[in-house]
Amino acid sequence: MPELTLEDIRNALELPDFDVAAAQRNMSPVTRSLARPSGLGGEARVGGVLLLLYYLNGELYLVLTRRRPDLAAHPGQISFPGGRNEPPESLATTALRETEEEIGMPAADVQLLGTLTSIYIPPSDFEVHPFVGWVSSEKRPSFVAAPDEVAEIVEVPLATLLEPGVKVEEWRELGGQQMRVPHFAVDGHKVWGATAIILNEFVERLRVVGEKV
Repeated sequence: MPELTLEDIRNALELPDFDVAAAQRNMSPVTRSLARPSGLGGEARVGGVLLLLYYLNGELYLVLTRRRPDLAAHPGQISFPGGRNEPPESLATTALRETEEEIGMPAADVQLLGTLTSIYIPPSDFEVHPFVGWVSSEKRPSFVAAPDEVAEIVEVPLATLLEPGVKVEEWRELGGQQMRVPHFAVDGHKVWGATAIILNEFVERLRVVGEKV
């Protein structure tokens, strides 16, 4: 596949007739619901996350984080920087603010390129809105992990996420039952759950655009 450019990213985020549901299902555990149950009372919590891109030696990279293993929610998992919305801020502001808090990337240095499809996370009753942005710099940004939240910052070439074999699956016990759980195998990490679902929509959009280049 040809090397992707920022224009390719923008085109990927604006693809008409892209099958979002298929891309999300592809990396979802087989029993996972992608919609909030209609009978569930109240309202889901809402938040924003950021797929942050930057160039290094002419190649686009994506930033992920590994959450601390002692956190109450999703301990030790690979995720995007982000968190809960704090009204009256916009969801985009949430994603940028949380990214700055978690990895030290100033919001003012990030240019938003577009959005991906929001998803619902059943265990935490959380609706996540993903944004895609990039850092305009000729060198790698200086990231600083928030010690109370982030155990590790994981930087991945976009090309790696498009390689054959990066998507694998395993059987594991979730909610008291064995189920097939797909994940991205990245730099010794397993990227699964909501992060993998969001990431796969992004990757498959890129794949469509890359095939047209």
